[in-house]
Amino acid sequence: MTAHLLSAGLGLKPQHFDAALDCTAPGLWFEVHPENYLMDGGPRLAWLQAIREHHPVALHGVSLSLAGPDAPDPVHLRQLAQLAARIEPVLVSEHLAWSRAGGHYLPDLLPVPRTTETLARLAANISRTQDGLKRRIALENPSHYLRMDQHSWSEPEFLHELVRRTGCGLLVDVNNVHVSACNLGIDARQYLDQLPVDDILEIHLAGHSADASLPGLLVDSHDAPIAAPVWALYQHLLARTGARPTLIERDGNVPAFKELMAERETAATLLQETAAAPQEQTA
Repeated sequence: MTAHLLSAGLGLKPQHFDAALDCTAPGLWFEVHPENYLMDGGPRLAWLQAIREHHPVALHGVSLSLAGPDAPDPVHLRQLAQLAARIEPVLVSEHLAWSRAGGHYLPDLLPVPRTTETLARLAANISRTQDGLKRRIALENPSHYLRMDQHSWSEPEFLHELVRRTGCGLLVDVNNVHVSACNLGIDARQYLDQLPVDDILEIHLAGHSADASLPGLLVDSHDAPIAAPVWALYQHLLARTGARPTLIERDGNVPAFKELMAERETAATLLQETAAAPQEQTA
């Protein structure tokens, strides 16, 4: 199944294996972090392969550290390429962030200033990754919690230039846009309107939470249902993009599969309505 035939999908959790395997909802797909499956065999990889026999699977990486000072780890990249060859993912994505420097890994997706130097480094690392995988990847926009004074590009302009230089696509995380807009005081709809529509390959939706110690700060926690403002932004984005593969992320307070499928059905319905409606003209 190619990406344009996907509807709404779910982040796959081990406790949902049986339900996911048996589910026959049209257009359903699943996404996993490839770091959990970079092995030559064993039960975990067999589990993923069983899912892949019934549903499309996407790989959403969290550790290539594309914005970091070092090139992607060649061992990790080779293992990722081997997994992609085995699973044949319908989409592969990573983050506009860094997590590794000097051989040391940090358990977070860390921000970078949007400078011309950062742009060149990111473009080189994205190109290395795409060459290693022999496929196009999508880059996800980050969540922001603090202002950085070093930026010389707006984020939409920065993403657009990365697409132009590397041929990569974009993964638009709508919850990240909402969280960043609230934390930094930017206009979320204006941000979405500035993204290059034709290069958006995937959309993510998730829940967020309020920070307990800093009033007004939102955290991209993935531990709650999708909030109403995020659904509204999603509809606004779909009016520009048309129907695009959409993934529901839930990483904390994970509910029963049936509850996640209810959110997934909301997204699937919106995608169906979007496909049936006239699309907005885009610049």
